[in-house]
Amino acid sequence: MYIDNILFAIILIVGIGFFAQNVKKLTRNINLGQDVNRNDNSSARWRNMAMIALGQSKMVKRPIAGFLHIIVYVGFVIINLEVLEIIIDGLFGTHRVFSFLGGFYGVLIGSFEVLAVLVLVAVVAFWIRRNVIKLKRFASSDLKGAPKKDADTILYFEVVLMSLFLIMNAFDLYPEKMNGGNIISQFLAPSPDFFSLEAVIIIERAAWWLHIIGILIFLNYLYYSKHLHILFAFPNTYFAALNV
Repeated sequence: MYIDNILFAIILIVGIGFFAQNVKKLTRNINLGQDVNRNDNSSARWRNMAMIALGQSKMVKRPIAGFLHIIVYVGFVIINLEVLEIIIDGLFGTHRVFSFLGGFYGVLIGSFEVLAVLVLVAVVAFWIRRNVIKLKRFASSDLKGAPKKDADTILYFEVVLMSLFLIMNAFDLYPEKMNGGNIISQFLAPSPDFFSLEAVIIIERAAWWLHIIGILIFLNYLYYSKHLHILFAFPNTYFAALNV
């Protein structure tokens, strides 16, 4: 038990520590610029952030892409709120520590599962648009090679993480702890005719570990990706020049 907790703590420290080092590099680079006061006209800045960071501006120009973008972005961010519970469980050896919230916890888990499915659908749609339909705007030379590989990698990451989340819930030995929140994963639950108790435990634990490790890897991959804006979209758009 304690070995698992210590291993989890080490993985968490390494993952967050590496990310912190990269954030320090970003901060250093930002501080090389000239100071500009961007605290004026807060109402316009909030409006600008909402329009761009959440993808509403895309809804006007490209409604399909904009809608899918909102689903993936908002869904991915909200679902990963459950990472806090995983961290507490991993460090202290508990299991679904927030289940004491009762019905509210069930609503949260249920919402996460619905969002996970929506994210999967949206990501598959993005992948088809980029790799099967091959829309004209993805055919330009500057979107081939490394940019295309990076975009596909992000999509694969999201598919794996969302799938692991649903598998983790489906193979949980104590579904009652989810307080009815397993509205999707209950249909993926293992049949005792095909899975032994030991197999169920192993799969659930494997999905749990891979989920948190995958999130840490994804977090650190963003530093090297053109999708770094996922982390900085909100501050970037809020402090952007308004007169451009």
